[in-house]
Amino acid sequence: MNEGEELTTKVGFVSLGCNKNLCDTENMMGLLAENGYEITPYPDEADAILVNTCGFIESAQQESIDTIIEMAQYKEQNCKLLVVCGCLAQRFADEIMTALPEIDVIVGTTAFDEIGKAINEGLSGKKASYIYDIDKDVRENLPRIRTTPEYTAYLKIAEGCDNKCTYCAIPYIRGKYRSRKEEDILAEARALADDGVKEIIVVAQDTTRYGIDLYGEKRISHLLHKLCEIDAIEWVRIHYSYPEELDDELIKTIKNEDKIVKYLDIPVQHGSSSVLKRMGRKTTREKIEALILKLRAEIPEITLRTSIIAGFPGETEEEFTELLEFLETARFDRVGVFAYSQEEGTPAARMKDQLPAEVKEARRDKVMELCQKISLSRNQSMIGKTVTVITEGFEDNLYYGRSGGESIEIDPKIYFGAHRDLSAGDFVEVVIKSADEYDLCGEEIERTV
Repeated sequence: MNEGEELTTKVGFVSLGCNKNLCDTENMMGLLAENGYEITPYPDEADAILVNTCGFIESAQQESIDTIIEMAQYKEQNCKLLVVCGCLAQRFADEIMTALPEIDVIVGTTAFDEIGKAINEGLSGKKASYIYDIDKDVRENLPRIRTTPEYTAYLKIAEGCDNKCTYCAIPYIRGKYRSRKEEDILAEARALADDGVKEIIVVAQDTTRYGIDLYGEKRISHLLHKLCEIDAIEWVRIHYSYPEELDDELIKTIKNEDKIVKYLDIPVQHGSSSVLKRMGRKTTREKIEALILKLRAEIPEITLRTSIIAGFPGETEEEFTELLEFLETARFDRVGVFAYSQEEGTPAARMKDQLPAEVKEARRDKVMELCQKISLSRNQSMIGKTVTVITEGFEDNLYYGRSGGESIEIDPKIYFGAHRDLSAGDFVEVVIKSADEYDLCGEEIERTV
């Protein structure tokens, strides 16, 4: 280093939790890089380490705490500043600052756009807490450094949630539902396309309600049509569509827009109408089953993913049996299963008849066992079919990737042999040859000139 030259502060990041949280992390990275900080993936090189936490359920909270403690060890070596951001920070700011004195700065879910100011204050030797109103307006036009593969990006279209399911702490952490302006979303999508992105994954706590707060009506279909008009974008994928609001217009949009992959993540949470009512869901088992029938009738090739909570307060043996029967009928392609987590401050946490942990976990395991059998059956039904796959990598002498039926990180992969050299992001046609409970295996169809 030359005399008089200032050292650049290196900042390392750990991002936990959902893809919406990852979008915040990428914005913080962009903001810091724009203000002269150097971003490093190596915590043993970082002058400051930021942990963007998840506080959704108990297991996620524990993972966040364990990660904070792990990163705090670098303060004995290179790290001068430990910053904790995100949902856990927003929800338990005072508690974690007291319990973990290694933390220097706390930044909540609506303050991440002030991360540069927060780090500057921390580096000056002050303990600082940036916790703002959870209903603060969404900040637009923020710089971003993507951490996903170059061909895929998440596109967050709204913040917060108005559904107020009785088990969920998100409204108390992320605030009310606030849609981003359509023009800002589209400007970001075009910038992503210019940067080489081929797959846009549209995310929000509930994508189906997009626009209702800004425009007085649901505008998700209109937004999707506009995204499909961006030439360089080849796939548009939708996450987290609540069944209560998944209407005929959105189904028609998914069906008719070629760029929209035929995939929906519909978090139904349970299959007993009485449990759904206690959960605060505005639907019934019968309505969900009717929706699934309609989706598969309108879009026969559609892949349906869902989330299930086992062991909700007061869940009887009869209600649990109803859940199993519902899953047998619905036969979702992908299922994430969770044992109920009693979250502080939620109405469900105050309900009587909380079930013992061993009962919740046993029921979760039973649901998972059933869903694995269904997954094997549905995967085996794919044998002989041809699917379009986006190539992601190469291992054990096979390429791997995803079709429209698999989303990044949460779903299984398709492994396949190829007749040529491929690069990440290449689209290929693959015929499925074999299947297990999770992954599919096939062969690229050799092109003829």
